[in-house]
Amino acid sequence: MVTPTNSTQTRHLLDCDTQPGKLVRELENDSLICTACGHLCKLKSGQRGICKVRYNDQGILRVPFNYVAGLQNDPIEKKPFFHALPGSRAMSFGMLGCDFRCAYCQNWFTSQTLRDDLSTQESTHMTAKDICELAQRNDARTIVSTYNEPLITSEWAVEVFQEARKRGIRTAFVSNGHGTPEVIEYISPWIDFYKIDLKTFSDKNYRKLGGNLTAVLDTVGRVFSAGMWTEIVTLVIPDYNDSDKELTNIAEFIASISLDIPWHVTAFHPDYKMQDRGRTPVTTLLRAREHGKQAGLKFVYSGNVPGQAENAENTYCPECDKALVTRIGFRLRNNYLQDGCCPKCREPIAGRWSEDGISPNL
Repeated sequence: MVTPTNSTQTRHLLDCDTQPGKLVRELENDSLICTACGHLCKLKSGQRGICKVRYNDQGILRVPFNYVAGLQNDPIEKKPFFHALPGSRAMSFGMLGCDFRCAYCQNWFTSQTLRDDLSTQESTHMTAKDICELAQRNDARTIVSTYNEPLITSEWAVEVFQEARKRGIRTAFVSNGHGTPEVIEYISPWIDFYKIDLKTFSDKNYRKLGGNLTAVLDTVGRVFSAGMWTEIVTLVIPDYNDSDKELTNIAEFIASISLDIPWHVTAFHPDYKMQDRGRTPVTTLLRAREHGKQAGLKFVYSGNVPGQAENAENTYCPECDKALVTRIGFRLRNNYLQDGCCPKCREPIAGRWSEDGISPNL
């Protein structure tokens, strides 16, 4: 067990748990470009990427490996995935570091460890087999890379997911979606479900977070096209991204990829460095949901307000409006689907509803 006291000590300790990375373009004079995220950091020997955990060691890209900084067995609905193995458990693991610096981050103890001395977090050496054996002992049907940004630890995730696949366990990313064509090509053979935070539709606001909107929009399209089951989350923040115009733009973008992609509009609460505003009103979430419906999205959910948002946590048939999957918060109440179809009108419902013969995106 490692209990660091500051970001410098953390960095030195974590550098012991690294391996040569595969997401790299080699340049002259021991320089390289890391292709794990949309920053495409160009690094001379000795330099670190924006994420702080990937670095150039004399022309070799070193990347995080063989440790976890968070490990928990959750309902898969907590990720949130509403159209993937409902009611099952998901073993979530995370590492340290992030390529963003969101002022409202709810996982800042792990994501901002190498930037903020107040966020130091323990890390534990584990192998891929260790994680998968723990998942099996706890009856988890999916293993999820989450808590920090999984794109920046993609090589480690693939190691874990390859072991998971051998054991018949499904795999997932919970990500900010700030990717590259290279990283999506690299991870796509090993990921079943992919949740992306589409945080705003403002390039200006994305730059303040430390990324760019174009890279995220491109990644959404690539993830869906690669056949990974895709769900989108927008944390709706008062006076930040809750205008009718921005919510409409987000909904219409998702609809341009597929009307079957579930969109979760979730409530903000004050956290980390964003303490200057209150929680998101339920009425705002219902307004966001209405914009999603107007854009043609078949499945729009309101989250972080259990039981308060007019049954907007439930899945309804887009053809006959029958309640198909009912939930309160992260708790599954009923699942009436029959072979992935509405039992009343037999409409196929897009999703990955069972482990056997998991259907592709519809």
